[in-house]
Amino acid sequence: MKYRAIYFYIILLIPAFLSSCVTTEYNPATEREDIMLVSTEKEIEIGRNIAEGIKRNPEIVLDPDPLMTERVIKIGERVAEVSERKEVRYTFHVIDKDEVNAFALPGGYIFIFKGLMNKIESDDELAAVIAHEIGHIVARHSIKRLQGELGYTILQIFIASTGRSSRDIRDINTAFGHLIMSYSREDEALADRIAVRYLKKAGFNPEAMITFLKKLQQVNKEAPIRPYSYYRSHPYIADRIRMIKQYLSGEVEFRDYMNKSIME
Repeated sequence: MKYRAIYFYIILLIPAFLSSCVTTEYNPATEREDIMLVSTEKEIEIGRNIAEGIKRNPEIVLDPDPLMTERVIKIGERVAEVSERKEVRYTFHVIDKDEVNAFALPGGYIFIFKGLMNKIESDDELAAVIAHEIGHIVARHSIKRLQGELGYTILQIFIASTGRSSRDIRDINTAFGHLIMSYSREDEALADRIAVRYLKKAGFNPEAMITFLKKLQQVNKEAPIRPYSYYRSHPYIADRIRMIKQYLSGEVEFRDYMNKSIME
């Protein structure tokens, strides 16, 4: 089987199994119709359950510095105010770990690691990080990924029932892996574009996305070298910087295409 044919097979098969619960919604942030299997109410419930699990974890300390958390909440609410999703309540927490990272859960829950906060030099950079995570929530990326995993499970059950060869099954698994990774990279790029828009609307400097990404790029260069992989769920940071520059001004420099590090 060719990958193109398998992609087509996946896309056609999943709706056939899930047609009874499929709804189509226009997302003003992405400016396109999204096929959704999970309601907003269920999305919020899923996020709340995960967030409560994080809070119950004895190895995780939340909000170690009240002033730091207050700063995150204040800037987060300012960015959330200009987002298109008003039906979710955004909450913000700082995790007392030295990781330079942040993540968003379905339904409006955003967590930022203290290690990332220590790298941030301005409110604009903090707003850039938060706007990116809010972009994921508004575009409902976590829920769409969950839908994809559900569809994949149904697909595997169907394939097993047809008695296809192990080679066909292996090709389908490989194709699905490539498809999911490409969607994840597109999600990151879209969250960056949404973040730029929100930063402008909330009165922050969108150039701060570039300055923060350069800091993140340096952190990755100083980290231990990771093996090269074709299966990347995130774009290279150099590519993200180039895309943001192009989105902001329509212009990029030659060096933006150079020095793509395998450590990103």
